[in-house]
Amino acid sequence: MWVYLAALGALLLALYKVLGGRRRSANPFPADCTRPPAPLVTDKDARSRVLKRAFSQDRVPDRLDAIVIGSGYGGLAAAVVLSKAGQRVLVLEKHGKAGGCCHTFSKKGFEFDVGIHYIGDMDENSISRTIVDQLTDGQLQWAKMDSPYDVVILGDPENGKKYCMYSGQKEHVNGLKKEFPDETVAIDKFMMLVKKTTRGNSHITLVKMLPVPLVRFLHSAGLLSLISPFYRMASKSVSEVVSGLTRNADLKAVFSYIFPTYGVSPRESSFPLHAIIYDHYLRGAWYPQGGASEIPFHSIPIIERAGGAVLTKAPVQSILVDSQGKACGVSVKKGQDTMNIFAPVVISDAGIFNTYERLLPEKLRTLPGIQRQLSMVQHGVGGFSVFIGLRGSKEELGLEAKNHYVYRQNNLDEAFISYINSSRETAAKIVPFVYVSSPSAKDPLWEKKHPGKSTLIILTVARYEWFEEWKEEQVSKRAAEYEELKNTFVEAMMEVVYGIYPEVKDKVEYVSAGTPLSNKHYIAAPQGEFYGADQCLSRMQAEVIAAIRPRTAVPNLYLTGQDVLIGGFMGALHSALLCASAVLQRNVYINLFQLHRKIKVNNSKKKN
Repeated sequence: MWVYLAALGALLLALYKVLGGRRRSANPFPADCTRPPAPLVTDKDARSRVLKRAFSQDRVPDRLDAIVIGSGYGGLAAAVVLSKAGQRVLVLEKHGKAGGCCHTFSKKGFEFDVGIHYIGDMDENSISRTIVDQLTDGQLQWAKMDSPYDVVILGDPENGKKYCMYSGQKEHVNGLKKEFPDETVAIDKFMMLVKKTTRGNSHITLVKMLPVPLVRFLHSAGLLSLISPFYRMASKSVSEVVSGLTRNADLKAVFSYIFPTYGVSPRESSFPLHAIIYDHYLRGAWYPQGGASEIPFHSIPIIERAGGAVLTKAPVQSILVDSQGKACGVSVKKGQDTMNIFAPVVISDAGIFNTYERLLPEKLRTLPGIQRQLSMVQHGVGGFSVFIGLRGSKEELGLEAKNHYVYRQNNLDEAFISYINSSRETAAKIVPFVYVSSPSAKDPLWEKKHPGKSTLIILTVARYEWFEEWKEEQVSKRAAEYEELKNTFVEAMMEVVYGIYPEVKDKVEYVSAGTPLSNKHYIAAPQGEFYGADQCLSRMQAEVIAAIRPRTAVPNLYLTGQDVLIGGFMGALHSALLCASAVLQRNVYINLFQLHRKIKVNNSKKKN
């Protein structure tokens, strides 16, 4: 009993510190900073001045407070929060355009998103919307997608069974019950488990803030599972949970449909994480108006106003450490030369593998804390993308503001595992699923920029090893065998598109594909992953969640990005808030929650 009372006391003390007991910096969110949104900026030069500001010595600000490696949203958002707290931050991006997976590229008059396909929970009264508004001065606007926002197709895309995911919990549940009238009990139980488990989603971030020894004790004593519905289900896979609810193979596939896009089969994926993602979209799905590049476009000026900068074509070669083993800056390659830039804090958005295995000095890579974290994660499965430019408007082509998830069969585990274990010669013939979406149809501002044109994007997963043979060859100049292999995937995936949208078959003007090697080159994914470290069942265990946090074993070196928390835009965003909290030594979530309440009260007064 005394042990438990001592643990309770330690927990309360830790919670006091986590919930605002330490405040050694300015509040980044003292008041609502939003302003009426300005018109969409379409001028290429104006956008390039923000998104393509190339690195040079004279553009590096003086008296830096922090350096961020990588301009993915985990890095940009962390830099914005620090800037709002009065710090001067330099963000360094290897690529020629800032934004990471939020950047877009243009070819043959078409513009394509790289990684932002849709976001949930962006209605005006949500805490997520408040956070993003504060990080973009309210300039980032969101368009709600159609309902259904997702369509799951099991079998042939033309003749397979189609199941619709409707916006709104009531509409969503009623839609499932209409399709599966004999499975109402299973559907109700599934939704109950999703809502119950999701109530513990804040415990993920909390565990990353509490002292690691305390988390270990709470976990080993069974107290963490007692307190948190998330950790109570942490050992459960998606397959295990849904198989316990129904024998209907189609319904099991529909319950599980989102997670294979993260590169793991339902039997290898965490039900609590799946529940969070599933619940995230229950109220509907949104898309950034103007395209994904609007996210960095409206984030970077905030960093610059505070005296910082976001510079591209700035490949960081190594993290610098002083004689005491503390991070103190970075070395950047400029032509044939290298330039050392110093700051008291270094934040890496380059991913856990790049940071620890490539950027850290060799003598620090063997630190027990570094090796322990690396032993807890593994590389995710690579991603394969096809970008399609079409002649015609969305109305002419029948394109919709919704996504299609097309699965070869309703046994997702069997299809996925068979594919991953296949050879590269046979893989394209058994692609287990394809995601099809039209960025142009989702964006109400698209016609203003690209009248008479439309786009589609197709995604699936692909093993890095299938393409590894050509990793040393120059981008866009790889061997004919590489192009032939790539085209086998493209052709198979295009047939799926034609099954969904037959009107586009004769309207294709541009097709380009990105393999795991493309992802490695453009977004520095070590093995071509879309979502960083593997989003598998072990990743969501309490000891792993507690161990992999922004503060590292190297003093003054911090991590941000997908590998700190979970994959995707929201995972990167919350990793940035955790990172900024660690650097500033204050819980910025508390500041955001307080501001969110004030904004809701003010909005209510305006309506009355």
